Amino acid sequence: MRILGIETSCDETAAAVVEDGLHIRSSVVASQMVTHGKYGGVVPELASREHLRAIVVVVREALETASCTLDDCDAVAVTEGPGLVGSLLVGITYAKALCFARKIPLIGVNHIEGHIHAVIMEARAGGNPVEYPALALVASGGHTHLFEVKETGQYRLLGRTRDDAAGEAFDKVAKLLGFGYPGGPIIDQLAPHGNPDGVAFSPTRMKGNPLDFSFSGLKTAVLRWVEQHGMSEEIAARRQLLRAQPNPNIDDWLRVTPKATLNLLASFQYTVVRELLNRALLAAEQISAASVIVAGGVACNSGLRQAAARAPFGCPVLFPTPALSTDNAAMIAAAAFPKLYRSEFANWDLKPRANLTLA
Repeated sequence: MRILGIETSCDETAAAVVEDGLHIRSSVVASQMVTHGKYGGVVPELASREHLRAIVVVVREALETASCTLDDCDAVAVTEGPGLVGSLLVGITYAKALCFARKIPLIGVNHIEGHIHAVIMEARAGGNPVEYPALALVASGGHTHLFEVKETGQYRLLGRTRDDAAGEAFDKVAKLLGFGYPGGPIIDQLAPHGNPDGVAFSPTRMKGNPLDFSFSGLKTAVLRWVEQHGMSEEIAARRQLLRAQPNPNIDDWLRVTPKATLNLLASFQYTVVRELLNRALLAAEQISAASVIVAGGVACNSGLRQAAARAPFGCPVLFPTPALSTDNAAMIAAAAFPKLYRSEFANWDLKPRANLTLA
């Protein structure tokens, strides 16, 4: 059984062919980083246009790499939400056209569920399937959620961010400090060169659900620290570096980043990781989790991976490989297999749902 997956929820055009829910025959991702980098974030209108330019080429390459044709696929799976409406519309419209032309089933997939299934797929393929109930921490540029995952594919929302997502906080702090976009990978590279105790950030205290997240206060605390320490010249130097050299290496960044700023970055990353894991630990205890899934773009963060390995969860903690942490279509195809087996197909009125929820 093969499924062609299509993912266009934000700023990456992706297509993949997955076999039997386990084997990735191909996975192609066209990044729009160069397009959006100059603006310090994703511009929705530009993202839609880039998807239109790339989707035919990306899908064709995915099929060719998998050594198959559309007629060899049992279904086409596409992200229906959440995400940017214009971006989602491109993927959905193209997937509908393929299914109509070849008379094969169409499956709509929740983007967040795709991130969770990236881990489930790799765990099964590696011979160590996820044990249930599982706790899923999904942390990316647009999402920070905690879910209870049952073996039947049922999800229960335990906690969510009330403002900025974790990845969004990384990007906004990096932009504030002149590091450009995307900011998460840059902060992750520089944080080990600083002292995580260099700047004391207070833990977030939530009223109501203690498993909810909030990162806007931390972002504001970084802004206040920057204002108090007169960093305009060094920020200008980093922006000048970006203009002269679009992809600086770590040594270039260290040359224009004083020790005090490295301490700030290390402390910021340490605080984000602490907030994520403290709530994940509490949630795992509440549901008696047999395993913990950490998924989404922030799962690439080395500080989070190292801290999670040391955290006292008392059960396996599973991360996706870096290629399946960020947005990709293999995870969309993987999440579609249970729907294929249950014949849960989408109708032709499938529409993009920007605020689609998983539970």
